Amino acid sequence: MDAFTSFFDSQSPSSRNHWTYDSLKNFRQISPVVQTHLKQVYLTLCCALVASATGVYLHMLWNIGGLLTTFACLGCMIGLLSMAPYEEKKRVGLLMAAGLFEGASIGPLVDLAIEIDPSVLMTAFVGTGIAFACFSGAAMLARRREYLYLGGLLSSGVSILLWLHFASSIFGGSAALFKFELYFGLLVFVGYVVVDTQDIIEKAHLGDLDYVKHAMTLFTDFVAVFVRILIIMLKNSQEREREKKKNKRRD
Repeated sequence: MDAFTSFFDSQSPSSRNHWTYDSLKNFRQISPVVQTHLKQVYLTLCCALVASATGVYLHMLWNIGGLLTTFACLGCMIGLLSMAPYEEKKRVGLLMAAGLFEGASIGPLVDLAIEIDPSVLMTAFVGTGIAFACFSGAAMLARRREYLYLGGLLSSGVSILLWLHFASSIFGGSAALFKFELYFGLLVFVGYVVVDTQDIIEKAHLGDLDYVKHAMTLFTDFVAVFVRILIIMLKNSQEREREKKKNKRRD
């Protein structure tokens, strides 16, 4: 059943000229069980983001973020995936710990943002939240499995990013290459928000109701998008400051 029939009714030309608010709440393809599962997933995701914000705050207090916290985050995620689904409390605890360590790991970037322009930090977070909500909502409203085919293309995109990063670390990189990695990486991970949302819905339809693992998947997507948006905004802010200084010197 087409999820967009409430927006554009092909049988009635007059209905093509307008849509109603009720059409935005059309989740008839998603069963009540899956809807309940999605609520658990997004609630757990919000808790993980709060834990990540706590990790950022702890880094600002004690400067704990770095390579060790990154490895600790990966260790928590691997531990979570290796545990059986019935060990719910332990797995939720590991997800919160992973969020905490991830927040500490991006703490240096947040410190830099506060030093350059504190308003950029909040703008980047709000922008990430809006983009995440829009693309995730689009995946829910679309037909089942409609965007899952993009998974292969996005995996290829991640592979390209890894090879570019590897090549730039050996042969040296340019500013143009760095910009390409940023914008292309942002495009890839925004795509993953759509694909992972549909993948979670499809798995839930098939009986996989592991909300902790699904929340961790969306958490990694959110952080990847946030980091890239923040870096892009910081680069733009620095360029604007340079332009202002140049204009002052000319005057």
